Amino acid sequence: MSFDEKELLACCGSSKFANQMAMASPFSSLQDAVTTARDIWFNKVDVNGWLEAFDAHPQIGKSAPSNHKSETSVQWSKGEQSTALATATSSSLQELFDWNARYREKFGFVFLICASGKSTSEILAELKKRYPNRPVIEFEIAAQEQMKITELRLEKLFATKAESASTYYQHPVTIGKKAEEDRVSIVGAHLTGGGKKSSVRTRPPITTHVLDVSKGCPASGLDVKLEMWMGKQSRPSFDDGNNVGGGWVLEGFSTTDKDGRSGQLMSIVDELKPGIYRVSFNTGKYCPGGFFPCVTLVFEIRETQKLEHFHVPLLLSPFSFTTYRGS
Repeated sequence: MSFDEKELLACCGSSKFANQMAMASPFSSLQDAVTTARDIWFNKVDVNGWLEAFDAHPQIGKSAPSNHKSETSVQWSKGEQSTALATATSSSLQELFDWNARYREKFGFVFLICASGKSTSEILAELKKRYPNRPVIEFEIAAQEQMKITELRLEKLFATKAESASTYYQHPVTIGKKAEEDRVSIVGAHLTGGGKKSSVRTRPPITTHVLDVSKGCPASGLDVKLEMWMGKQSRPSFDDGNNVGGGWVLEGFSTTDKDGRSGQLMSIVDELKPGIYRVSFNTGKYCPGGFFPCVTLVFEIRETQKLEHFHVPLLLSPFSFTTYRGS
């Protein structure tokens, strides 16, 4: 099924995303489109593209500006916020407006959440929960929420085109059944946030990137390597932690690009081999005057998690670092 840039802008307000998706069109199925969208959004759209997409969303509870570039997006946004507006009181709506203003003042962009089916109280609770986050962490979360919204809208786009085409090509009941199957198998599972994710991958199952929080920008030119524990013991002991010959086997090596992304550190496989992994960063070379000559993050992937994706970023300054598990 083919789509043009204008149609795809309704799904995601990033011009680069819409352009890349239009060039990748036609798609054989909704699954194909979602897989391509994830790859483009997380691997090809830069920081400016993410911000452009965020700005395309109206604040929850408010209408989009009259100069909005996609009328379809405006209508979809109203539908996605319908539960929130239906459950709002004048006081809860005012509290939501106030918190939205505080959020935008702190982070510089609108509070973004996949609002479909969520009440005002649920959205407000999530906003308050995320407000204390560091900007770099919140930026990642907002990007993930944008992807959830994009997937829902791609489903709507497919359904709309399929419905119009059904008059000529096939019975509408078949289209409805296919759309429902796609919705359950792709979008539904993705939004639950738990359990196994789809095994169809567009990137390696372990990824990382580095943000220099002291400069407020990605850390480019930083060497990164991924290793897996393959020692005689099933698990490394404390003394094995940084032993070069202690059973750690190199999976891949790369250098971060201008966006702080490390590139491909391992092969794209459907199932990860369970075990202990570590990602090491040559922080001494990147920041010679810093406190850490290197940073190593060790984590375990269990049998029940082998279909999941593990994003292990590094938030770095000369005298501190932190990490978290992303998606």
